[in-house]
Amino acid sequence: MTSNPFKLSLVTFAVAAGLIGAGAQAADKDPIRIGAVTSLSGVFAQQGEEVLRAIQFAVDEANANGGINGRQVLIKTGDDESTPKEGLQASEKLARDGYKFLIGPIASSITMAVGQNLNRWDAMLVATVSKSDKITGDTCKPRLFRTNHSDAMDVAMFDQWTKDISQKNFAIIAADYAWGHDSAKTFTKAAEAQNKKVSLTLFPPLGTKDFAPYISQIKADPTIDGLWVALVGSDLIAYAKQAQSFGLTSKTTLGHAMIMNFAVNATGDAMKGIEGNMEYGSGIDTPRNKAFVKAWEAKFHRVPTDNEGSAYNGMEAIFAGVKKADSVDPGKVSKALGGLQYDTVYGPATMRAADHQLVIPNYVGEVKEVDGVLRPTIIHSFPASLVPEPSGECKMR
Repeated sequence: MTSNPFKLSLVTFAVAAGLIGAGAQAADKDPIRIGAVTSLSGVFAQQGEEVLRAIQFAVDEANANGGINGRQVLIKTGDDESTPKEGLQASEKLARDGYKFLIGPIASSITMAVGQNLNRWDAMLVATVSKSDKITGDTCKPRLFRTNHSDAMDVAMFDQWTKDISQKNFAIIAADYAWGHDSAKTFTKAAEAQNKKVSLTLFPPLGTKDFAPYISQIKADPTIDGLWVALVGSDLIAYAKQAQSFGLTSKTTLGHAMIMNFAVNATGDAMKGIEGNMEYGSGIDTPRNKAFVKAWEAKFHRVPTDNEGSAYNGMEAIFAGVKKADSVDPGKVSKALGGLQYDTVYGPATMRAADHQLVIPNYVGEVKEVDGVLRPTIIHSFPASLVPEPSGECKMR
């Protein structure tokens, strides 16, 4: 049986070609040691594999270009098994082994658990997929950063998006944990502000395989003309397939973190026509993103997925902080990154000093066929000026 390269405990990327001239300089500088802790098993495994692939790509790219300020980039991986307990253990081991620039957790609960221990480990963490407002709110830390959209950023976008939605009566089906409940509240508030109704809210537990009882409840009310779906990982795949087979396609579906490439690829045409928010899209029209997509296509013969683009963007944050600090000390890099404006795949962006949230545009997409392939495609862009101000709950200590 072929081993899975993503589950290797230690992967060190050193590209000989192109480093000869920088070799002496790199030898005099400490390397940047990346601790990639993500879900290689459990409910978030599909996303974790994509995240790790993009982290590897960023490492390869950096080393091929002589490193970051002449520093070689090394990486060691750990499987958080999609749980906070295992995520904490994997992260601590990476940090204790010297891989103190942590990146990659999927679930917000894992990110927050790791974030509380960064000072103790002398480490820093970049969240690239986790969305809970608490990460940049009341559980923020000086060494914790987020480069993807927060729930609050999505709320601001949803308030605008729902103005153009014609459906009047919605059912919500959302994962039964903190993020799912927050998503349900967010959509309910936005819908009601537009005189729409949410008449049914369902919370299947994580790991649900049979969605028939939930789908039956939705179908039982013929007045429901819209669905809000906020499920994750393998649960999302199972739901999408069953929703199609039970004929829920007659009701307009909107998704929160739903139209993700891994789910679209795993569900045939079950998601075709569904709209939802997008963390990242290969069609983002910036010079930095065009260069990234071109290099990615050259290697993988396809465009990067949402998780891959988001993870690559997170690696760019670490590199920007290292460049600014000219150091691989996590404390110094954290100080340098707070408030820093730098170029990203989304365009010029600022890592807000008050809460360590990267301020970037937001997007709504639709699952469409492009070049013979079904994938999420950006249909609406919302400017970074729409991003709400810090909540005031973040106290950097």
